[in-house]
Amino acid sequence: MGIDRALAHQLLGWVKVENQAANLDANTYSVDEAKALASVLQMDNITYVLRPPLYVEKIPGQDGRLFYGEGLIKTEKDLDRIQLPDPRDPALYEGAITFAQSKGPYAAFVVSRVGFFPAWISMGIENFCIALYENRPFVEAVLDLYFDWAGAVAERVCQMGFDVFVSTDDFAFKTGPFVSPTIFREVIFPRYQRIREKITLPWIVHSDGNVVSYVEDFLSLKIAGLHPNEKGAVDILEMKRNYGNRVCLMGNVDLNILGMGTPEEVEEEVRGLIRDIGPGGGYIVTSGNSLAGYLLPQNVLTMARAVQKYGRYPLEF
Repeated sequence: MGIDRALAHQLLGWVKVENQAANLDANTYSVDEAKALASVLQMDNITYVLRPPLYVEKIPGQDGRLFYGEGLIKTEKDLDRIQLPDPRDPALYEGAITFAQSKGPYAAFVVSRVGFFPAWISMGIENFCIALYENRPFVEAVLDLYFDWAGAVAERVCQMGFDVFVSTDDFAFKTGPFVSPTIFREVIFPRYQRIREKITLPWIVHSDGNVVSYVEDFLSLKIAGLHPNEKGAVDILEMKRNYGNRVCLMGNVDLNILGMGTPEEVEEEVRGLIRDIGPGGGYIVTSGNSLAGYLLPQNVLTMARAVQKYGRYPLEF
């Protein structure tokens, strides 16, 4: 779903551009760039990113990584700072239309954020959580700005020739969700329900961390896929047993192995996941997060080759 440019430089020999971490679109690719990456990684899909701006301190890290600091939306007085692109403006979609029309033999994924992540990161997670109890109308106002924008954008992009809609809204730590299931169902989930009718493509939901508390909620929205089933946070074998006949499971390849392991360990990791999760279908191999810039290129290429080696049906082990 996401490939850091720092890794793309190494995989394809692209010229490195300095200070890309300051640009939220640093990991957005033209259709030709996306096809080049898909070719070298033997992927079936290419990805177009269309996300709302975040109002947060942006901290550049090593190799183009972007980190978020303090949220800038502290009180109602800051609401006017949130200036989202007009979802009715055709200019907003020019790149998306070109991308979808030029997808060729690939499945074209459009990746956005539905509303929760932009709200809490722009408010700052501590401020967001306190405001849930001390000033809930403020939280709901920020959520509505982003969810309403996402709904309007989703309605448009789902008519442009894309094949899959992906929402990337992290809402969990490794140990559990950011907010309790009760608060989630009172405040946040009704907004997901509200925009469900706008998303007419197969819908993949992404969140790092342990999302088990929310799985049934999202399955009630008839989502098509759940990503990335993060290693160490989610037991993907249990997910397969409990939900494998209701949703496509994606991910779980260990980032630590991709970043620090050997190619042999990567191959065994991929082989084991295909062996255990692949039977019956409904599994797509990806990393347990993204293809980050700190991963070893040879390990990423090994993962791609292992998918081709072990992932053809009928599976034989």
